[in-house]
Amino acid sequence: MVQPATFTACPPERVIPIESRAAGLNGVIVLHSTRLGPAAGGCRFWRYDDSGALHKDALRLAEGMAYKNALADLRLGGGKAVLAVPDRPYDRAKLFEAFGQAVRELAGDYVTAEDVGTTVEDMAAVRRNTMHVAGLVKKPGQPGGDPSPWTARGVFLSMQVAARRHFGTGLQDLTVAVQGLGNVGSGLCALLHEAGAKLIVAEPRPGVAAHIACLYGAEIMNKDAILSAQADIFAPCALGGVLDHRTIPTLRAKLICGGANNILGSPEDGERLAERDVLYAPDYVVNAGGIINVAGEYLGWSSEEVARRVGETGERLARILDYAGREGLTPGDAADRLARKAIAGARAPLALQPA
Repeated sequence: MVQPATFTACPPERVIPIESRAAGLNGVIVLHSTRLGPAAGGCRFWRYDDSGALHKDALRLAEGMAYKNALADLRLGGGKAVLAVPDRPYDRAKLFEAFGQAVRELAGDYVTAEDVGTTVEDMAAVRRNTMHVAGLVKKPGQPGGDPSPWTARGVFLSMQVAARRHFGTGLQDLTVAVQGLGNVGSGLCALLHEAGAKLIVAEPRPGVAAHIACLYGAEIMNKDAILSAQADIFAPCALGGVLDHRTIPTLRAKLICGGANNILGSPEDGERLAERDVLYAPDYVVNAGGIINVAGEYLGWSSEEVARRVGETGERLARILDYAGREGLTPGDAADRLARKAIAGARAPLALQPA
């Protein structure tokens, strides 16, 4: 089950419950901010303990998307859809078509895409009822399709920058513990192996873990033990809330840089990491590659433009780390401050439409 982090900061603009009993749809769309443009963020499809846990996750994820999009300079606001996996038989295509109808009723205020638990095929079902969706089948020379490779690329570039700063060395001399081998985690492992890093991996699907271990010579651990693995870098690439007051004391890695959202259980956990001389690369800064690809698809950019913007992810992290040092802030607090400043200082949002 997801262990949602606590909603902590600014309240959202709108929270829209969505339901279709006939289709098995039950969830919420959260528009955290539309000051910079339409609220863009993926659709998560997951099993939650209860509706309260689902809503808490949606609130925090939407806030993170607002900050992510602001710091990536996308001229998009931030939002999120979180849907509960039904506890009875259902038609997946009909469920996502019903979700597409809910997105259409927001008249362009929300742009959806893939997230944990959803696929390109799901987004195709959404597209049957709304144009305000990305993550569709990729066309030649254009961005689109699964955004995970772009997310992995941005995390990798950020890790290179952070490792140089914190260890004074490249990744070829370091051991990286990757928790979660979905599309992002597996893609990150490929890049790290190519760079010469040693890998420790954790994944609940034994076959997937064994495949990655065979490809890249990785050591396999379980998802809890990997937190205290003898590694230089910890890369959470599954679900959020993995670092908190209980797990941080067990951590051996001195750099946190991963593809998961909401890695920290609370803002105080950033201070806990700093006290242990652990450098935390803010998750919504380093994992922005996926939403950059989504923005490119929705707004009609070229693949080259997407690649250029994702290629700047490490530089954005470097600027945030510089700012944190000057202001005496943790990297997470520095990123939050800069994102809120960008949102607060926004001009009237652009009336964006898909290309």
